Parts: sequence; structure tokens; C-alpha cells
Amino acid sequence: YREYTEFSSEAIASADILYMTRVQRERFTDLMEYEKVKNIYVLHNEMLNNSRDNLKVLHPLPRVKEINQDVDENPKAYYFQQAENGVYTRQAVICDLLDIRLD
Repeated sequence: YREYTEFSSEAIASADILYMTRVQRERFTDLMEYEKVKNIYVLHNEMLNNSRDNLKVLHPLPRVKEINQDVDENPKAYYFQQAENGVYTRQAVICDLLDIRLD
């Protein structure tokens, strides 16, 4: 496990999982500080060129500008599958809580 504090080609090239989130305005007390950093961490498709074959790009969705739409068609973009899997997970939890069995 290695955590990077800078969004660099080195970090992307060494990652198995790239978990993207937006810079959250509500976490800033100084709006000017937010404006300075809000567009620093933006992933573009060409940034994945030297990444590992098994890289998965995850994101909780919805995105703002932190993942460019040109990444969507890249097979390493896994965030839509991640969202779909989340639906099935929540369905399973609800069924379990309500003691609903599908067998």
C-alpha cells in the first residue's frame, strides 16, 4: 500500500487502483482556497497510457470535472461498473434486512 499526496504520472503508473473524488467545496472554509485547487486533480485519458494493465479507476459518482469524459471508454474506467455493483449490494442488504430470500 502506498498513498500519494501528489497527482503525478508516477502515482498513476504504479497504481492498481486509482480512486478519484471531487475536491469538495463544503470542506473549505475559505472559498478562495477552494477556487485555487478545485481543478488541479483532473484525470485525462492520456494520463493512463503508462499505467498498469490491471489498473481500475474508481469514483463514487457523480463526477464534476475530476475525470474527463474521454476516460469513460477506457477499459480501465471502472466507475460505472462500481456504481452498478453498488445497486446490487444495496439490494442484497435490503433483502437481508427484510428477511427476503430469493432461492
